Formats: sequence, structure tokens, C-alpha cells
Amino acid sequence: MAFHGGLIGAFLAIWYFARETKVSFLTIADISAAAAPIGIFLVRIANFIKPELWGRPTDVPWAIIFPDVDDQPRHPSQLYEACLEGLLLFLVVGLCVRGGALKRPGVVTAVFCVGYSVARIFSEFFREPDPQLEQLSHGLTMGMVLSAPILLAGIVLMVYALYFRREEYRSASR
Repeated sequence: MAFHGGLIGAFLAIWYFARETKVSFLTIADISAAAAPIGIFLVRIANFIKPELWGRPTDVPWAIIFPDVDDQPRHPSQLYEACLEGLLLFLVVGLCVRGGALKRPGVVTAVFCVGYSVARIFSEFFREPDPQLEQLSHGLTMGMVLSAPILLAGIVLMVYALYFRREEYRSASR
């Protein structure tokens, strides 16, 4: 729950800051979401260096034997997550920002939520679940379950930002 709980904390901090400064919540969330993949990338690299949150056993040629874990070659899932949740998401969000997404409050945050959730759910297939916390049925992990509401929220926010606020954008651009 470390990332997911941190995301809730970040949204509460953004809400408080927006309220105190009288700036739109979605504007501040968009700016924060544009920078967040950098931090995610660095944390995942730190997870690899430590090593923690290692991957499932595998026989792929790039498998790594993590010290003090066992002698099984494992997926470097931390690097998968660094690339997907960090670098790729940073590029996608950056392209959205360069394409003018900040002019539509909520779009960058929605892209971040959808992108992070999809990347995390995919990465969970390669990450070793924590046995005492993640014994869920049907191959699900806690990371997948906790990412699903973020994915749904991102989709709802995207619909809201692009369709329900369309008239605001039209009147503002005139």
C-alpha cells in the first residue's frame, strides 16, 4: 500500500494547498502528475539497488539472482516498473503537456492515473507478491487490486475533463 497510500496523501495535500491558495485542485494535480513519474523512476531504481520488491523466479536471460533472497534467478521487476511507471509514463505525460493538455484541467492527472495503473497491473505479473499480504485468488495481487480504482478514477476524470467541461473550454477560448 506504500504507493497507493502515498497517492491518497498527495491528493489530500494538493486539495489542502489548492484550498489555501484558491487555485484549482485539478490545475495543481496536473502539475504534480506531470512531475510524479520522475520520483517513481528514482524510487524503483532504489528498490533495485537495495534490493527489495524483486520479481518472480524465471529463466529469461536477463534474470538476476538477488543477494540474501535465494539462489533463484528472478525478474528484475523493479527495473520493469522504473521503465514503465517512470520513463514511459514521463514521456506520455510530457507529450500530453507539450500538446496543450494543461489547458484542460484534469487531463494530465487522468493520463497519469490511467498510465500508472496499467503499468503497475502489468508489472505485477512479474513481481513476487508478499505472501502474508497478497494471497488473493485468481492470480490477483494487492498491487493489482489497489490499482484498479485508480484506473477507474483516471477514466472518469478523463471523461469529465474532455466532455463535461467542453463548454468551459469553448467559452474560454473565445
